Amino acid sequence: MYKNALAMALLSICSGACAAAETNAQLVHAALPQITAWRRDIHQHPELSNREVRTSKLVADELKKLGYDVRTGIAHTGVVGVLKGGLPGPKLAIRADMDALPVTEQVELPFASKVTGEYLGKTVGVMHACGHDAHTAMQLGLATILAKLRPQLHGQVMLIFQPAEEGAPQGEEGGAPLMVKDGVFKDFKPDAVFGMHVVSTMTVGEVGVRAGGAMASSDTFRIVVHGRQSHGALPWKGIDPIVTAAEIVTNAQTIVSRQLDINSDPAVVTFGIFNGGQRFNIVPDTAELLGTVRTFDEGMRKQALASLRNIAEHVAAANGATVEAQIPTDSNPVNYNDPALTARVRASLETAIGKQHVSEAARWMASEDFPSLGLSVPAPSVYFFVGATPVGTDPATAPVNHSPKFFLDEGALDIGTQAMLQAALDFLGVMP
Repeated sequence: MYKNALAMALLSICSGACAAAETNAQLVHAALPQITAWRRDIHQHPELSNREVRTSKLVADELKKLGYDVRTGIAHTGVVGVLKGGLPGPKLAIRADMDALPVTEQVELPFASKVTGEYLGKTVGVMHACGHDAHTAMQLGLATILAKLRPQLHGQVMLIFQPAEEGAPQGEEGGAPLMVKDGVFKDFKPDAVFGMHVVSTMTVGEVGVRAGGAMASSDTFRIVVHGRQSHGALPWKGIDPIVTAAEIVTNAQTIVSRQLDINSDPAVVTFGIFNGGQRFNIVPDTAELLGTVRTFDEGMRKQALASLRNIAEHVAAANGATVEAQIPTDSNPVNYNDPALTARVRASLETAIGKQHVSEAARWMASEDFPSLGLSVPAPSVYFFVGATPVGTDPATAPVNHSPKFFLDEGALDIGTQAMLQAALDFLGVMP
C-alpha cells in the first residue's frame, strides 16, 4: 500500500514537471519565429564593443512594448529591463551580451554581415563570430514569454543586455565591470545571476554545465621593450629590442611548462601581438608585446603574472634594454558556478530538454566578464553552454567561436531559450 502510494506520488510529481516542460516548450515554439527574426537582423547589423547603438535601441524598444521597467545608457549602450511578478519571491538577474567582433564573415548566409568598422585604427569587417546575436535574440524571446507569465511569477527578474563583453576599445571602459560601476544593481539586488553561451564544441540539442570553475580567469598584459636605434648593418651600435622581446617570448614559455603545478589546474600564457620596427635595415627603439594569461586558480594566477614580470625585467636587463611592463592591463575573474545553485539549474535543464542531453561541460580556457556581476552583489551565479554545431557535424572540426567561419545552427535558439526559461521559472517559482 505504502509503495503504491509513493509510486503514485512520484508519478504525479514527474507528470507535473513533464507537463510544465511541455508547456514551456510550446511557449518557446510560439515565440521562435520572432526570436529567429531578431537573431538574423542583429547578425546582419553587428556592432563592435561600446558601439552597440542600434542593437541597444532595438532591445530597449522591445522591452518597453512588453511592459518592462527599462533603463538605458548603462556602461554606454547597456540596457536593463525589470519585470515584477504577480507574487512575492526572489530576485533573479539574467545576462546576455550584445557586441560583435572585428572579424570579416566568411559564411554564406542571406543575412551575412557586410558591415565594416574601425578597430585599432584600421577598417575591419564586423561579425557576430561569437554568437552574441543569438544570446540577445534568445533573451528577447525570454522577455516576451516572462511578460506573458507575469501574473504567475514569484519575485522579480532583471534582464541585462550587456555591451563590450569582448573588451572595450583601447582607452575606454566597458562591459560587466562598467555596468557594475554605473550602478546596474543599485536598486535591484539579485539572489542569483544566470548566463549562457552558444558554443561550437557541442551539437545542437546538447547543453553543458559544470560546478566550480567553468571558464578561466584572463589577464591581459602589455610589455614594451625599450632599446636604442641603430643601423641594421651596425647592430652593436644600438640595443636591439626585437631580439630582447623574442627572448622574453621564448623564456615565458617556461612559466607553464616548468614553474606552475599543472597537476592541479591547467594554465596558458599566450603572446598574441608582437610589434616592432619600421624598416628591414633599422634596429628600432622599441618593440611591443601583448598577450594573455589564463588560469583556474588564484595562486597560480599570481605566480604566473609575477614570473612574467620577472622574466621581462631580467631578460631586458641582460640585453642592456629596459621594459615598461603592464602586467596585467585588464582582468576577468574565474567564471565560477556555485555548486548548490548549479545542481538546481542542472535539474531544470534536464527537465527542459531531457537528462540525456545535459552533460558536465569541460573546463574552457576562454574567459568571460560575466562573473563580475555576481561578485559585485555578491550573489551566486551559474553559466551554462548551448550547442551550436549542426547535428552530423563533428564539433571537433567545426569552426570555433571567433572564427570568420563560425556557424550557428538556429536550432540552438530553441534549445537555449527553453533551457534558460525553465531555469528561470524554477528559480522564481510558478503557480501550479
